[in-house]
Amino acid sequence: MINVRRASERGHFDFGWLGTYHTFSFGDYYDPRFMGFRSLRVINEDFVHPAHGFPTHPHRDMEIVTYVLEGALKHRDSMGNGSVIRPGDVQRMSAGTGVRHSEANESETESVHLLQIWIMPAEYNIAPGYEQKFFGDEEKRGRLRLIASRDGRDGSVTIHQDASVYAAVLDPEQEVTHELAAGRGAWLQVARGAVELNGQALGQGDGAAVSEEGSLTITGREPAEVLLFDLN
Repeated sequence: MINVRRASERGHFDFGWLGTYHTFSFGDYYDPRFMGFRSLRVINEDFVHPAHGFPTHPHRDMEIVTYVLEGALKHRDSMGNGSVIRPGDVQRMSAGTGVRHSEANESETESVHLLQIWIMPAEYNIAPGYEQKFFGDEEKRGRLRLIASRDGRDGSVTIHQDASVYAAVLDPEQEVTHELAAGRGAWLQVARGAVELNGQALGQGDGAAVSEEGSLTITGREPAEVLLFDLN
């Protein structure tokens, strides 16, 4: 069973310095039908204007994954980490018992386009943690490249949940497949371009919840980039 969440139906806010689209309920956007999917709680698509950003704010008990599509995002946190996240980088921050951080557009002239992803942890009150790794397009082209997992296998960042996150870059007619173990579900998010998922057409910003499907086939219909979440 595949349930499509169309990009045009997401929550949307324009704060002047930030344009944001919420796949699931978040902040001032609330829809009881879309509170997350399994352990996947948030997918926000954000466009941050030049020289603007999110001021320092707190989090706790959440696995936060940042995936930049265009531009550069400057990160600072109460653990002492400071970095710039660019396309290809995957940042994982485990909020655990509590962390404060800020995020800002590194550029004075160009916007930054990113996906902010929250995954609920399997256990609470863990020590906060941080990790950032680079996965170039050559690692993702025509294949599902594991970028986040519970055990950090294949060089992925480590998240505290039984979830595996994959990224793929697809050319038109290029195809990748993924097998889902019994009882598991998946969420496919189209970061850019257009694909088909088991014959179902999906465009940029669309998402799809997958249950009771043993095999997934993702086919590029135009140059595309997707994230696939394999969830307990």
